[in-house]
Amino acid sequence: MIRVLRNQAWVLGLVGLLFALALVTKAIQPTYSASGFESLARAALPFAFATAGMAVAILVGGIDLSVASMMAVASVTAAVLMEGAGVGTSIGVVFLVLGIGLAMGAINGALIVVTKVPDIVVTLAMLYVWEGVALLILNAPGGQVAPWLQQLIRGSVLPWVPNALILAVVGVAIVWVPIRRSKLGLAIYAVGSDPLAAYRSGVNIAGTRIAAYAICGLFSAMGGLTLAMSTGIGEPIPGPYLLAAVAAAVLGGVVLGGGIGGLVGPLLAVLILRLVRQDLTLASVDPNVTTIVEGTIMVGVVMLGGILALRSRRS
Repeated sequence: MIRVLRNQAWVLGLVGLLFALALVTKAIQPTYSASGFESLARAALPFAFATAGMAVAILVGGIDLSVASMMAVASVTAAVLMEGAGVGTSIGVVFLVLGIGLAMGAINGALIVVTKVPDIVVTLAMLYVWEGVALLILNAPGGQVAPWLQQLIRGSVLPWVPNALILAVVGVAIVWVPIRRSKLGLAIYAVGSDPLAAYRSGVNIAGTRIAAYAICGLFSAMGGLTLAMSTGIGEPIPGPYLLAAVAAAVLGGVVLGGGIGGLVGPLLAVLILRLVRQDLTLASVDPNVTTIVEGTIMVGVVMLGGILALRSRRS
């Protein structure tokens, strides 16, 4: 039991921080209720999937700067193809969009492996490529997501258990839990920890990296879908998900450089960061100041993660 608590100390700390922020929220606005938390969960949903994708890319020892653009491609594709479509067609579009996400991520990974150009350079270039693709599909916000999908993320099954939160947990678990317990999951951690040792152990380095980026693309597509479900339309311009995803992944215990971390912590970190923003809004802080504070926290978290990763490498 003690060993389990030690291994999950970071996650438990995040849970404690989340509860502390919840108390702060209640102090700022005593009337804060389950409906407010439901709104928070709905706003955090796209961030959760973007962070999950980023976390997988970091775990394999890389980073993907194109997650927001891939989300935009998924968002506009879903909105355009679902406009006026029935339930059956909409379900088919969902699977098509997820497949497109897998393909985009795999292309990113293949380019990194084949060209041997650093991840950060390749994915920065692909950020503009996927953004251009999104604008070709839909050059302005529009289209329409199936109404039943929009209703899927609204409301709560139980008080303080929003549908959006359930969708985030279930969506990430369906994809990640089987992978984490498979040879691919072990390979992702092995390549992120020590590529040379992984290679000597018989791990397919190139295939593992491509697979990890494909998973990142899949999560990004899920984020784009939920973004479209939240707004009801497709948005071709990437939102503020890139730095937020990196910050949440690092705050959630994923070490920059790879090989250490999971996805539970990053999901909790998403809620924490969104709750901080909500608290600033409830406290009537100027929106511009709120943006500055939020950006400062994200940059600080990422910088701290980089310093810790550098120290761990030296040791």
